Amino acid sequence: MNILGFFQRLGRALQLPIAVLPVAALLLRFGQPDLLNMPFIAQAGGSIFDNLALVFAIGVASSWSKDSAGAAALAGAVGYFVMTKAMVTINPEINMGVLAGIITGLVGGAVYNRWSGIKLPDFLSFFGGKRFVPIATGFFCLVLAAIFGYVWPPVQHGIHAGGEWIVSAGALGSGIFGFINRLLIPTGLHQVLNTIAWFQIGEFTNAAGTVFHGDINRFYAGDGTAGMFMSGFFPIMMFGLPGAALAMYFAAPKERRPMVGGMLLSVAITAFLTGVTEPLEFLFMFLAPLLYLLHAILTGISLFVA
Repeated sequence: MNILGFFQRLGRALQLPIAVLPVAALLLRFGQPDLLNMPFIAQAGGSIFDNLALVFAIGVASSWSKDSAGAAALAGAVGYFVMTKAMVTINPEINMGVLAGIITGLVGGAVYNRWSGIKLPDFLSFFGGKRFVPIATGFFCLVLAAIFGYVWPPVQHGIHAGGEWIVSAGALGSGIFGFINRLLIPTGLHQVLNTIAWFQIGEFTNAAGTVFHGDINRFYAGDGTAGMFMSGFFPIMMFGLPGAALAMYFAAPKERRPMVGGMLLSVAITAFLTGVTEPLEFLFMFLAPLLYLLHAILTGISLFVA
């Protein structure tokens, strides 16, 4: 597997844990005092964000395994607990965020694909097969903890500095993010970029002293400066792309409009209601690449303005 193929597969694996977030966000929002004023609903949604790295570890491990196995998901969770606890013993300031979950999820999925059918000697046969996967994952993640315990602190400093630059760049940084995000959709790498921006960049400490990283986490924690990597997408999802679908409908020959109308209507509604734009974007990104480039530029402008 080449580098591009790896990141394309990673982008697909990230879609499973990311799919959980809309439900968590709705629960967290509806439970707030200005809406339903039901704290237990808000806490239910907040629990997902509080354990986001673990969600990524489980989701990525399951998606990366060859048959979406539960043993791989368990291995991802075991690896996450081992690596994160061991790392902070070496350096208490280490905070890898969801990257720790992604890495341990990849390890869990890879170990499952490689050794889920392993045969051990008779006296160890109980630990053979799929039962071997969480054990081996824990060992590998312990080794990774020893490595990242010393390697990650300067990387963490660099990420923080880069994040601070993008945040300090304000509208320009947001616009660059939006432009690159759309260009990466054909390769699937936009999921990786989204993960870094939404769950890693920026830092906010609430009144209780809890530290939140990433645009989404900081936004729901009450950071007034968060949202710069999200708000500009809404005009595109809700109006820009549905408008493009309408334009494609009228650009089609009249005799073909009934056939394409239903498809365009469904993908436009999907973009408007759920924010899932890929079905609509894939309709024209390869047929009209210059138009898609214009779409990426307009997305960057939208995030720049918003």
